[in-house]
Amino acid sequence: MHFIKRKVNELVKRFNSNDPFEIAEGLNIIVLFEDLGKTLGYYSSYKRYQFIHINNRLDETLHRPVCCHELGHAILHPNSNTPFLKSKTFYAAEKIEVEANKFTVEMLLPDEGILKYKNTNLSLKEIAQIHRVPQEICHLKKF
Repeated sequence: MHFIKRKVNELVKRFNSNDPFEIAEGLNIIVLFEDLGKTLGYYSSYKRYQFIHINNRLDETLHRPVCCHELGHAILHPNSNTPFLKSKTFYAAEKIEVEANKFTVEMLLPDEGILKYKNTNLSLKEIAQIHRVPQEICHLKKF
């Protein structure tokens, strides 16, 4: 099992939830909504405090995936204070951004969620859309 998927499964089991806001709260990560211009969100830390910053101008349907992406940074790259995605897209080429996107798709589109559709003709992109997972990252799902 891929280390990112394993980490996501551990967190979901520990907190009995795949809600990134609940997990962040359980890990004492402070989530802030603020005007970030064109930036969707970013993760930062200061001393022993960790923060997830989410653009308060975003459509509410993007709050979960952005929070999850930044939670991925907090878990996988806690010492990196790199702002995420300066434009309104989830496409990213940098390794840590791809890893945070993998974290997001594994958390928001769990295997059990996909299995519910096994007797349908729905594509992974269609299932991702139902679960409000950005289609730009659904190809990263390991199933």
